[in-house]
Amino acid sequence: MSRRAVLWIAFAIVHAGVAVLGWLLPNQPMGDVYLVYEPWSTRAVEGTGIVGITESWVYPHLALVPMVLAKAMSWLGGYEIAWAVVVTVVDALAFAALVGRGRSSGRWIAAWFWLVFIALLGPVGLYRLEGVTTPLALAACLWLFGRPALASVLLTVGMWIKVWPAALLASAVVAVRRRFAIAGTSIALSAVILLMVLAAGAGANALGFVAGQTDRGLQLEAPVSGYYVWRTVLGYDDSFIYYDRDVLTFQVTGPEVDTVIAAMTPVLAIAVVGVLVLGIVKMWRGATFAGLFPSLGLATVVAMILFNKVGSPQYLSWIIAPLALGLVLDRWHWWGPALLGLGTALLTQIVYPLTYGELLVASAFPTVVLTLRNLALAVLFVWAVVRVARTRTHPGMKRRDAASASASPKAAET
Repeated sequence: MSRRAVLWIAFAIVHAGVAVLGWLLPNQPMGDVYLVYEPWSTRAVEGTGIVGITESWVYPHLALVPMVLAKAMSWLGGYEIAWAVVVTVVDALAFAALVGRGRSSGRWIAAWFWLVFIALLGPVGLYRLEGVTTPLALAACLWLFGRPALASVLLTVGMWIKVWPAALLASAVVAVRRRFAIAGTSIALSAVILLMVLAAGAGANALGFVAGQTDRGLQLEAPVSGYYVWRTVLGYDDSFIYYDRDVLTFQVTGPEVDTVIAAMTPVLAIAVVGVLVLGIVKMWRGATFAGLFPSLGLATVVAMILFNKVGSPQYLSWIIAPLALGLVLDRWHWWGPALLGLGTALLTQIVYPLTYGELLVASAFPTVVLTLRNLALAVLFVWAVVRVARTRTHPGMKRRDAASASASPKAAET
């Protein structure tokens, strides 16, 4: 049996197993699917209201597409099963692009990494919108070098489902020499999507998902919330965990929490922009795509997790694409962060859904696990930033690219 066949068998086993765990594990790991995705899609299909159009919505507009698609496939055995099928099909397409003919050791190792990550993160990675955006981002990363316009389309579609692929898109504009193809494609496609939304009557709701994120409080699992979680564990009366019915998440509060909430959005922006500026400097000095993009993409997406006041467990899926690409291009240097990434996935599943009920009542054990997970993310961020800073540069490359471009427009398309 070929190793490609073994990979596909493992793919089927992992997806079937994780899908079933969604029904078996505690604390509703499929909760978003049947509590919010299905009602939203039902209202859209029945014409009683379209989120993002008739009312403001926390997600970008294309997020409704996979929800409605799952609704159309509910005849398979219910909405939850249909959602799992939709995610598995999208995963399979990206997995086929990753595995290819099964001859590349880097791709083979990256494929196993992805499967193990899915298993360790558990059903929250499958039964959330990240189940759709992660494979789109992974396929896009694989095609950035050879097919930048197509990669830009995938990242832009992902960005209009869940905002986070914008981090990889920005990193690509920095690290790929055909950046105008990436930026131009993304801007054009985004304009088309926005015009369609406005034509549908969205009005002021067209960009409601932006305000919906900036107005949120500190989610329980976010790294910045650790201070307040530990105060709650230690019994301080001025700190506690509560449920926010507007955004349907558990959040924390305590001393000066409003100041922290107000500070986190600019802190996040500064961290992401700082990483991108470092990438721009390295690219200006002649860094290659293979040397720069995986670490730059990883640093950017981890920054979006680490400095975010929203810390949903499915956010860990964001690190899959840059880590997998790193393994494809340079597995000898990327096995360490890949293993650390797998560790963060396991710790995340231990917190949610396995011990989440205990975390809600401020039990020490899940708080320790959550703290370790967040520290691991910090280590991963530092590693990625240091690798960006240490990326080898080739000062002559910029001059060669300019000379090639003047001789032949196609010669500079690398």
